[in-house]
Amino acid sequence: MVCIFRVSLDNENIILGFVSERIRRSFIRILPGNRIKIEVSPYDSTK
Repeated sequence: MVCIFRVSLDNENIILGFVSERIRRSFIRILPGNRIKIEVSPYDSTK
């Protein structure tokens, strides 16, 4: 099961993101307001 999140960037864009397998296995919770690092695909900048 993949959880997909809407992430708002500092430049007011909104992209879709998902959590890596390592974070899911460690049961780390991502809450609204947390700052995260993302990697954006060069082929589709909305995911």
